[in-house]
Amino acid sequence: DIGDFLNKPPSTQDSPVFRFLRGIATFEKPLIAAVAGPAVGIGTTLLFHCDLVYAQKEARFIFPFVSLGLVPEGAVSLLLPRLVGHQRASEILLFGEPISADDAQKLGFVNKVIAEPSALPYAQERAKKLTALSSGSINRTKSLLKGKDLQTAVPNQIDIEGKVFIDRLHSPAAKEALSSFLEKRKPNFEGLD
Repeated sequence: DIGDFLNKPPSTQDSPVFRFLRGIATFEKPLIAAVAGPAVGIGTTLLFHCDLVYAQKEARFIFPFVSLGLVPEGAVSLLLPRLVGHQRASEILLFGEPISADDAQKLGFVNKVIAEPSALPYAQERAKKLTALSSGSINRTKSLLKGKDLQTAVPNQIDIEGKVFIDRLHSPAAKEALSSFLEKRKPNFEGLD
């Protein structure tokens, strides 16, 4: 919430948002997401910790960090380049332009685009199908898919990004960007770092 970032910005790595990110990043069971409408900031970042992501045709994915004077969070600066390559990740994270559901599927962070009114029934159907399988096999397969390197690198990257995110949140550039967003005006970053 932009207002919270201005009025009550997190000041430690122990804030609820960082605990949440670490929790989903290390969750042992499969995580399934159904996306409807815009997924902005953490709404998109958390998808990189889900095992299955289904999106409605109208869904949009936005990484607005730089335009808000901030940096990515949730290890997306590690996971996105691994998925789409450095140049595509740079364009996505530096410009923060909306990504359609179809493009998100092509990039690989959405499994399936659902044309029906809601992606939720499809996601629930997939979850039900998983629950009929061996939970031990499912959980161990998820662990193998993540691999040892990611099991260490992701929490590490969340902590690194979190420190920089908190620092940027208190910067004049972020305060200007967040204020201008709430005031519905174009930010002026001249002379601000």
